[in-house]
Amino acid sequence: MTALDTFPLSVLPRRLLLASATALALLGSHAHAADKLPVVASFSILGDLVRVVGGDRVAVTTLVGANEDAHVFEAKPADAKTLLAAKLVVTNGLGFEPWAGKLIKSAGYKGEAVVAAKGVKARHMEEEKGHASHAHEETDPHAWQNPNNVTLYVRNIAAALSKVDAAGASTYQANAEAYVKQLQILDVWAKAQIASIPQAKRKVITSHDAFGYFAAQYGVQFLAPQGVNTETEPSAKQVAQLIRQIQREKIRAVFVENMGNPKLIAQLSKDAGATLGASLYADALSTADQPGATYLQMMRNNVTELVAGMRRN
Repeated sequence: MTALDTFPLSVLPRRLLLASATALALLGSHAHAADKLPVVASFSILGDLVRVVGGDRVAVTTLVGANEDAHVFEAKPADAKTLLAAKLVVTNGLGFEPWAGKLIKSAGYKGEAVVAAKGVKARHMEEEKGHASHAHEETDPHAWQNPNNVTLYVRNIAAALSKVDAAGASTYQANAEAYVKQLQILDVWAKAQIASIPQAKRKVITSHDAFGYFAAQYGVQFLAPQGVNTETEPSAKQVAQLIRQIQREKIRAVFVENMGNPKLIAQLSKDAGATLGASLYADALSTADQPGATYLQMMRNNVTELVAGMRRN
């Protein structure tokens, strides 16, 4: 027994008691954080899904953050260090983040990895644009734009988390299935919202081809000056053709994307005589103070903005 053990606490200075309590609380929080499973997600949308499925058992780090473009991401040495500290790495797949495989290899990461889009029926852009040859077809990686595909995402994530943390398997499975129900509610709501727009008015202009899966699920036609990759620059001829189509079909639903450069689409809408609408969340979530901070919020915001825009067509 020490002198402090026999010393009456009531006579200790209040400041000392508060400092001791704070120190103990900090130690406890650090210990709790250390107990969590470290997981790295390639970009913000996946990060949100991992947090939903993992709950309090995981600590998630996202390489490409809110409002950032994963197509043009360049890894830094610090990202390799983050990767090596992880027990699980989650990527989208479908060619969305080709830099991820290179980063995993160069960092020497030997832990578990999961491709969230495993099992998704991929869309191929050139094939669906009516080209006779499929030699240059490009896989559309934006599968999360259909909530039914996200059901596969969260179940793949739950299975991967269960593999590296068997003690939490029942928690991961329960969290995933509860979220699947929310995705089903979202899908029903989105269909009802878009059904209020006549088929002939369901035409939208966006910055790049990020909404192919959404288009197929909900019967909306999306037109974009850029392809599936934001690094692709459209030719002057392609832009001119799109302007003529906007004018001919009287399309007024024109949107920028939160992670892209708005200059091209802003100029295009100006030249076509259309009014630029609010931002859509395509390849990235928003920050917490914006309306697309989670996947569910992102989708509800996008559907709401799209419907409002198509009403103007």
